[in-house]
Amino acid sequence: MTITVGLAGITGKFGTLLATSLLKNPTVSLRGYARDPSKLSASLASSPNLSLTRGGAFDAAAIAPFVSGCDVVICSYLGDDKLMTDGQKLLIDACETAGVPRYVASDWTLDYTKLAPGEIASKDPMKVVKAYLETKSTVKGVHVFIGGFMDTLLSPFFQMWDPKAGTFRYRGEGDEVWEATSYANAADYTAAVAVDPGAVGIQKFIGDRATSKEIAAAIGRATGTEPKLERLGSLEELKTLMTETRDKDPANIYAYLPYFYEYYMINGLALFGPETDNAKYPEIKPESWEDFVRRSRQ
Repeated sequence: MTITVGLAGITGKFGTLLATSLLKNPTVSLRGYARDPSKLSASLASSPNLSLTRGGAFDAAAIAPFVSGCDVVICSYLGDDKLMTDGQKLLIDACETAGVPRYVASDWTLDYTKLAPGEIASKDPMKVVKAYLETKSTVKGVHVFIGGFMDTLLSPFFQMWDPKAGTFRYRGEGDEVWEATSYANAADYTAAVAVDPGAVGIQKFIGDRATSKEIAAAIGRATGTEPKLERLGSLEELKTLMTETRDKDPANIYAYLPYFYEYYMINGLALFGPETDNAKYPEIKPESWEDFVRRSRQ
């Protein structure tokens, strides 16, 4: 039996990975939605199981036929609060009107349900969208929690890992837990959720659950060189840093967002493990930190 999956934001980084994973399943008929479908790679665009619709996030006339007939719609938008709230609401309304039974919200993050509004500003739209979905009678919300993206946490944006200097930086005592999943692993789990009609509500997947010092050790095993550890301060010092950086220039969200994300992850408030839904899809192997670093170096 064929399942029709709509993927809004197919040309984005995560959308492309998700499309790649979905198209490995011969039962999937994939519909992609994007402002500029020509940005999709030729190898994906040429798939006989993929059709593409051109349209913007606020183009109701294009969205309505895109979602019509879908068994599930996935949103992989990434952008400002207007896009993440109003853009998703427009998609959800279209799904409700068309009788689409499930909508996978653009989450892929830590457990924001445990956060108060404003604690991580970029998660507030997710709370709004989740509440909005709960008002609908037909379309059911699906929310995929994966912790942090390994790709992002080890990128220069977070400044945890400096591969040139061989230095791993951390705050706290080093034994605080991070829950994290790679982009590729998260895409595989989301693709499995998409074709599982029983997957509704919050779905929890983790590639690896490890402390800062364990992550550094995993990097050492993967690279063959033990990282130098550099402690940057306590949790209280991190809290002071993040609030002072925000208060100095509130509009510059990227200056303080990593600090807020780090604080609310390693203080344990937004963790959702160790219980997960990984076992629902045993065909997918969780990618550990060591696995991820080894693959990234290939």
